[in-house]
Amino acid sequence: MQPDEALSILKQGAAQIISEEELRAKLALGRPLRVKLGVDPTSPDLHLGHAIILRKLRQFQDLGHEAVLIIGDFTAMIGDPSGRSATRPQLSREQVAANAETYRAQAFKILDPARTKLVANGDWHSKMGFHDVIRLNSMVTLQQMLQREDFRNRIDEGHPIHAHEIQYPIMQGWDSVMVKADVELGGTDQLFNCLVGRDFQKHEGQPQQVVLVLPILEGLDGSMKMSKSLGNFVGLTEPASEMFGKLMSISDELMARYYPLLLGKSLDASAHPLEAKKHLAAAIVETYHSSAAAEKTLKDWNARFSEKRLADAELPGFSAGNSDAVTIVVDAYSKGFALTKSRADARRLIEQGSVQLNGEKIRDPKAVVALESGQILRLDKTHAVRIS
Repeated sequence: MQPDEALSILKQGAAQIISEEELRAKLALGRPLRVKLGVDPTSPDLHLGHAIILRKLRQFQDLGHEAVLIIGDFTAMIGDPSGRSATRPQLSREQVAANAETYRAQAFKILDPARTKLVANGDWHSKMGFHDVIRLNSMVTLQQMLQREDFRNRIDEGHPIHAHEIQYPIMQGWDSVMVKADVELGGTDQLFNCLVGRDFQKHEGQPQQVVLVLPILEGLDGSMKMSKSLGNFVGLTEPASEMFGKLMSISDELMARYYPLLLGKSLDASAHPLEAKKHLAAAIVETYHSSAAAEKTLKDWNARFSEKRLADAELPGFSAGNSDAVTIVVDAYSKGFALTKSRADARRLIEQGSVQLNGEKIRDPKAVVALESGQILRLDKTHAVRIS
C-alpha cells in the first residue's frame, strides 16, 4: 500500500497526530513500524474504552506493522495521574500481577498475536538504580510537568500532587526509548506523556516517535470517562446479555457518539433510535462474542421488551427481602446490571409508572413491596429482573 493511502486509513478516528508528515515519512520507509501502546493493569478487565485504541493498533497490524504492547506492571504501581483530580490509590505487586494476566488474554480478542510483541516495563524499570532515576529526571523540568492541565487544576483547587506522580510521564517516556517506538498510541489524555517520549528519544539519539491520540470514550452515564472504578463501563469479557443490556441503556445522544468510535461509521440520521441502538448493541456483542451470541441476545431482548414476553425471557436473578419500593429498585439495578441509580432516580421511575411487578405498576415510592420467587420486576423499558 502506498504511504498516502495507508495514512488516509490510519487518520480515521484520530483526534491528533504529531505529525502527519512524520507518519507519512515513516510509512515510506518500507519496513514494519514498531507501534507502541502501554496499558496499566490497574483493574482486572479491559473495557470498550480500551478497545478504541486496541482497534487502531490492530489497524496498524493489518497494514503490516508490529504492535508493541507494554504491560505496565511497574507503572501501574504508581498510577497514571492523567485526567485525575486526585492521587490514584497505589496497588501491590500481587494485585498488578493478577490483573496483568487478564489483560494479556483480553487484548488478543482484538490484536493479532502473530504481529504483537508483548513486554512488561518492569523488565527495565525494576533494574534501574537511583542514579538512573536522577538522570531521567534531569531531562525534564518541573515547569514542564506543571504545564499539565490536570496538575494545574489540582493546584488551583488546593489538591495535593505527590512527587511520585511526577515520575509517571518520565517512566512512560523512557518506555518509548527502550522499545525504540516508531509510533505511540494513546487517548487524548495521554498526549503529554507521549510527547515526553519524543523528547527522550531525541535526547538518546533515536528517531522521534509519531504520536497518534484518539478520543476518550464516555461511559454509560454519558458524562465521565468510561472506567471500571466509576461503574459506567462495558467490559470486553462480560456475558453477552449484560453487554447488550448495558448498551441498550445509553442515551440517544451517546449512541451517536458510540457509532463512529466503536463501529467506525456515523449514525444514520434517518434510523429509528431504538433500532439503531439494537444494531449497535448486537454489533458489539458479535465483535467480542460471536454472531450466534448477537442473534440470541437480540432475540431475547425483543422477547423481553419489544414483544413484552418477559415470562419466557432469560433475565438476571435478583434476591431481596421485603423493603420499600425505592430501595428495591436501586438494589435491582446494582445487583442485576451493575448500574448505579440514585434514590431520586428510582423515585422518579416509580412515579412515572415505569416500575412494574408482574405487570402491575408500582406508583408509591414509599410502598413496602412483598417479593415472591418467580415474579418479574420491570425497572424501565430496557431492564427487568426475575425474583429469585
